[in-house]
Amino acid sequence: MNKIPVVAVVGPTASGKSDLAVEICRRFNGEAISADSMQIYKGLDISTAKPTEEEKKGIPHHMMDFLDNTKSFSVADYQLMAEKCIADISSRGKLPVVVGGTGLYIDTLLNNVRLTEDSFDEALREKLISRFEAEGIEPLLTELQEIDPEYAAKMHPNNVKRIIRALEVWYSSGVTMTQQIENSHAESPYDVLYIGLDAQDRDYLYNRINLRVDVMLANGLEAEARDYLNKPDTSTSSQAIGCKELKPYFDGVLTLNEAADNLKQATRRYAKRQLTWFRRNKEINWILIDTFSSKDEMYEKAFSITEEWERRMNDVSEQKND
Repeated sequence: MNKIPVVAVVGPTASGKSDLAVEICRRFNGEAISADSMQIYKGLDISTAKPTEEEKKGIPHHMMDFLDNTKSFSVADYQLMAEKCIADISSRGKLPVVVGGTGLYIDTLLNNVRLTEDSFDEALREKLISRFEAEGIEPLLTELQEIDPEYAAKMHPNNVKRIIRALEVWYSSGVTMTQQIENSHAESPYDVLYIGLDAQDRDYLYNRINLRVDVMLANGLEAEARDYLNKPDTSTSSQAIGCKELKPYFDGVLTLNEAADNLKQATRRYAKRQLTWFRRNKEINWILIDTFSSKDEMYEKAFSITEEWERRMNDVSEQKND
């Protein structure tokens, strides 16, 4: 089987993934496919750092800004839709470039993990949801850490749905989510080049995160979050970082500065969890963003990695034809 070439730009929030993905698309005739579990929702533009039309530089972006907040959306839903995007982009002679920080989406899609809902237990799920409503997510996350520490390490506390789902799978089947994923791999139809962005100096990345929050607030994050939290049925999308952390300010419990500090801290913790996830993937070509004198220099590094990958694929193809 001839595999479809795909570039995946991964890494923590505020590392510059979206900008790099656009530049790779421009250089190698590609189109971007978002792998962000919150950018799928309409109306969450600032809090999820969706690239603006100016930032997209004319590059088509898929799997972004298409879902109403009242609609549910699973990892399996993402996989199915993104597979169709990749097939369409490739069929038009263009390079699919997957970009995002939701590791579960990226791994499920590119590793061809087949997830099932066979172990659905409505009574158990309702019990877990009731516990969440009464106790909060921390006790459930602690429980998951004891049962399945590897999967729990990948979970942001805001990922209530996935934490509950992982506990449900365990208690209904005796199989951890990590085991289910490992046992469900089929051969991937993709030849993937992974490019990861990180920083040599952790404070450098954290300062970028803090600055991003300040810019978001200046650009209207407060109004976006207030509007979104006032919408009905936002149980999933309202968990986006930015909405949840500002709610205590809206409720009069915290000042805006205090809420902003909490938002910065939550985002830094999320970035740390993202890096923990991606570092398991030994195929990632890491680029340290704070070791270059300019963005253009960093882009050239990514271009050279991509060009070498293309040469290797062409060599393999020629050998097969011989």
